[in-house]
Amino acid sequence: MQKLPLFLIAGMLAMLAAKPAAVWAQKPGEKSAEKADRDKSDKSEKGEKSGEKKEEKKDEKKPEEKMVQTKHTIKIGGQEIKYTATAGTILLKLEDGTPKASVFYIAYTKDDVSDTAKRPVTFTFNGGPGSASIWLHLGAFGPRRVEMGDAGALLAPPYRLVDNEYSLLDLTDLVFIDPVSTGYSRPVAGEAAQQYHGIQQDIESVGDFIRLYATRNKRWTSPKFLAGESYGTTRAAGLSGYLQQRYGMYLNGIILISSILNFQTAEFDTGNDLPYILYLPTYTAIAWYHKKLPADLQSAGLQKAVEESRNFAGHEYADAMMSGDNLPAARKTEIAQKLSRLSGLPADYLLRSNLRIEIQRFDKELLRDQRRTVGRLDGRFTGIDEDAAGARPDYDPSLAAIVGPYTATFHDYVRGDLKFESDLFYEYLTSRVHPWSFEPYENRYVNVAGTLRSAMTQNPFLHVFVGKGYYDLATPFYAAEYTFDHLSLDDSLRPHLSSGYYEAGHMMYVHMPSLAKLRQDLAQFMQESMPAAAQKGTAK
Repeated sequence: MQKLPLFLIAGMLAMLAAKPAAVWAQKPGEKSAEKADRDKSDKSEKGEKSGEKKEEKKDEKKPEEKMVQTKHTIKIGGQEIKYTATAGTILLKLEDGTPKASVFYIAYTKDDVSDTAKRPVTFTFNGGPGSASIWLHLGAFGPRRVEMGDAGALLAPPYRLVDNEYSLLDLTDLVFIDPVSTGYSRPVAGEAAQQYHGIQQDIESVGDFIRLYATRNKRWTSPKFLAGESYGTTRAAGLSGYLQQRYGMYLNGIILISSILNFQTAEFDTGNDLPYILYLPTYTAIAWYHKKLPADLQSAGLQKAVEESRNFAGHEYADAMMSGDNLPAARKTEIAQKLSRLSGLPADYLLRSNLRIEIQRFDKELLRDQRRTVGRLDGRFTGIDEDAAGARPDYDPSLAAIVGPYTATFHDYVRGDLKFESDLFYEYLTSRVHPWSFEPYENRYVNVAGTLRSAMTQNPFLHVFVGKGYYDLATPFYAAEYTFDHLSLDDSLRPHLSSGYYEAGHMMYVHMPSLAKLRQDLAQFMQESMPAAAQKGTAK
């Protein structure tokens, strides 16, 4: 069975220990005479009870959709934008009308748009699996954002929202989607949540929501974008194929924030040396940030340090990994010294680690002399463990710094400003989606890169943007580079790939300079992804 990679949750949510029991379907066959007789006699006894059950069902409250709309204004780039916020639920149903799940969403649409065919719409979600869309919503793209400070300068509670001058709302309408079991989204009564907890099931349910929203709101002819973060990039790549093949819905662009399409790049399994190579440039960046590199590298700046690390990782270090136990002792010592120079860790520690640096060991070891750990989602953040001599961190300090401001402000915002009321707990990051089904990728690494390549090939107008944080240890930038360098995409389509680098972590938008740069990069990306007529409509 495929092991669950903890990208966004970063080891903070424990997986359920028990494996799901196998469910066996009864094979069809003829009833025995004895069984037929029993069934016949039972019918009269059950008839009255059956009638009672039907009466009870009449009194059951049927699941209903809910929608609340409010009006707002915001200034972006000096331009006043009047918009409508819609907070609500859409029921996913079978073709016979049977409701299956209620999906919560928050949409922002610009007012006074005469021609929606010229107004883009972007469907946005986070990852996990098990994450609601709260992070991209209140951190990056929505019209309001969390004010929380940054690494080394965090603000104390209580927290507040401010207008987001870096919102994408002037460029595109926004629909933030919470997959089933996250946020306020739930299966309806009597339906098993597990039917939505898997790679393919998740893609299909989110895809069905997108189809319904586009149909009801007459957005089929609008320029359409997907935006996902972390595991949400896995979902977005899968959706590129599902929407295209199942519904004939062709996209203009896909925004991948902190991308993970090929899980082999992030799984530190025995015999899989790829992550050790691909994580090294991120280790270098974090060591540089904490001033743990040699003086010449430290003074050269982040970019030069990262470039030297890339070159070493892709050549000498990769060759050493390929040699395995056949690597000569002298060469092993030489590699350990170079690895020490680029990671900030002692050479003798690296020799004892067989030249292999696993994430949590790095997080614990880099600042051990200061009795501090570094964050996995964002290596700029530091934490304090109970046992400074331990092998692994007690928690991710970057996740701990982010959760409080986002959850507090969301709960106040959704009920106060957006007028949506629910007594359900908003599952911002939940383990209730586990165990997660990896079918059809069981017993192999998940890799949806081929799905994205196929979608870009069959829809040659599809553009893809990849946002990468230098200090992100959940989905390292060099791993994303490796994935897209091995996409097998035709040369004529390579120009449709673009990317941005940010001096922050997994959620680069918590760093204000990175948020400003992300907004600038995405504005250019969206313009390049749309026909001229739609661009003119967006500019109005």
